[in-house]
Amino acid sequence: MTSENPFTQFSSFGSIWAATVGRKCCGMAMARRFEKFQSVDKGNGLRATSVLVPGELLYVVEEPFAYTVSKKSRGAVCERCLRRKDHLLRCSQCKFAKYCDARCQREAWGDHKRECKCFKSSHPRVPTDSVRLVGKIVFKLLKQSSCPSEELYSFSDLQSNMKELSEEMRGGLENLAVVLQLYLKEEIQDFSQLPPGSNILEFFAKVACNSFTISDGEMQEVGVGLYPSMSLLNHSCDPNCEIIFEGQRLLLRTIKEIQISEELTISYIDLMMPTADRQLQLKRQYCFECSCYRCRTQDKDADMLAGDEITTKEVKDSIPKMEELQAQQKWDQILALCRSFINNNISHLPDTNIYQMKMLDYAMDACINLSLWDEALLYASRNLEPYSLYYSGFHSLRAVQIMQVGKLQHLLGKFPEALETLKQAFNIMRVTHGRDHSLMQDLMELLGDTEASMKTL
Repeated sequence: MTSENPFTQFSSFGSIWAATVGRKCCGMAMARRFEKFQSVDKGNGLRATSVLVPGELLYVVEEPFAYTVSKKSRGAVCERCLRRKDHLLRCSQCKFAKYCDARCQREAWGDHKRECKCFKSSHPRVPTDSVRLVGKIVFKLLKQSSCPSEELYSFSDLQSNMKELSEEMRGGLENLAVVLQLYLKEEIQDFSQLPPGSNILEFFAKVACNSFTISDGEMQEVGVGLYPSMSLLNHSCDPNCEIIFEGQRLLLRTIKEIQISEELTISYIDLMMPTADRQLQLKRQYCFECSCYRCRTQDKDADMLAGDEITTKEVKDSIPKMEELQAQQKWDQILALCRSFINNNISHLPDTNIYQMKMLDYAMDACINLSLWDEALLYASRNLEPYSLYYSGFHSLRAVQIMQVGKLQHLLGKFPEALETLKQAFNIMRVTHGRDHSLMQDLMELLGDTEASMKTL
């Protein structure tokens, strides 16, 4: 998205952070309202010690144990603060890492200096996200420094599920371990110098089942990181808490009313998948089967796969191609394909079909990047009801989708409609993000602009 695109005036998400949030939550002023416990069937977990209402900020982690920019955001976000910026400063030595300014570069140098040598020695090969993350973990352990993200649970406590891994998964991790040794050879020739009990294969397994995808204000992936204390949270396909990021900071917030002794849960995966697909991903990556109400009843599966079966498969099979074109920013080609699918499938697939929803999302993104505002609003609006079905109640993805529609309405001068839409986003986001989050600040500014514009009509 270029700076000339007028839509970007409302897209500077993740640019502001109210430092008081972290102090209030992590300092002595706020007593912790949950505790660690051992559940019968899930092992370690966290549970409430008092009644909690939706929108409570339970915990803030200022910085992860280790993190890295993800491949799809490399070169677009700062390696230190994970914020997007059009023009980043490149490390003069490795020519790989990029930072938003000299301050971020200085702050990152303590962790980057050893990695920097590895980048130079392995050029032009680029390590995968997992290899780079485990490399950072190795350097962190060698420094033997403590990390606030280990307050409740340390890196050494993390479960690797090595015994439950399939042969295919284990073989993949073994290959990654070999790649890591080649990547780190400039800095580490003998892995026996690692702390006692260290096992590279287990490091990769811990990353696979304990890392968090770090997202920006628009819920787009920017990085991956380890927050050991938050690995105590167990999964549910109908969670009562949600994790939101502000740069590299992690915020745990409630999205439902929670009773005393009730377990705190989050979702490890995207919930807009049929039960069988959710179970497959959970079993493959996290080595467990979910037994929540949604999985037992196969809740919403019929809606997700509604419509013609052959057409559903055709649209589903096109998604890898769409992702490839999106990575290459070939918006014209994406829009042409989306128009073809959407127009040809009007009578075959309802908008609640999850693969039809993906086509509508791809089409909306393409239109925004091509400045086709009216068409973008059409596609975004069609997805509002399906998003409400699959992300019911308070959910950040639903809030972002509604806000997207409100921004487009504002841009097109539809101020009364924009005001009502943005109010809906506000009512969800005050719970999922809180008033101090930068995305919420952007939303409130946009609400103010919309109200002011209405007065001039």
